[in-house]
Amino acid sequence: MISILRSDLYRTVTIRSSVVSLVVLSLLVLLVGAVNIDAWALMAGMGAFGFAAMVVAQHYQHRTAVLLYLSQPRRMVVLGGQLAAATVVATGFVATSGLAVLIRGDAGPYRDLVTVVPILAILAGSCASVVRRSTWLFLGAAGWFVFVEGLVGRLQLPLPFTALISAGAGDTRGLLTAAGWAAVALAVASVSVGRDLTGD
Repeated sequence: MISILRSDLYRTVTIRSSVVSLVVLSLLVLLVGAVNIDAWALMAGMGAFGFAAMVVAQHYQHRTAVLLYLSQPRRMVVLGGQLAAATVVATGFVATSGLAVLIRGDAGPYRDLVTVVPILAILAGSCASVVRRSTWLFLGAAGWFVFVEGLVGRLQLPLPFTALISAGAGDTRGLLTAAGWAAVALAVASVSVGRDLTGD
């Protein structure tokens, strides 16, 4: 699992588009954090979700998943390494982009969001492992958030993104609910990780 973690982190920092995305979004969110903490939390959370999903889905997008599974045939080990790499990247992004919030003296919101990021990364990475297409995942997540959670659910617990938002605001019940959703997504990803790659 450590070798998968190292290789995925290396892959993330050597693909130019990934590095440019991380740097540009980190700077943008850092600037937003200097102005508005709530906007920082929203943008940092969305960015962390996107980067965590990207770390896992990039092997399918770049057609290197077959080579990855040939080098490490135990797919649960691969999934564990990918989720660990996704957690490191997402946590690093949020921690770096929130430095302006810390400088302002608002350690509470910073701590709350950094606490929920590993759960968010596991949820995003697990969903990316199931869907295998980052564009489909982002469109599906956006549609789910707007229509199901926003219009139908009125942003009430126990829906997944609502739980993540509540957890990022320091709500313990939201944190536990988000952890439950991440566990469900991880269970589904564990079952589906053995799917054939020919359709991808």
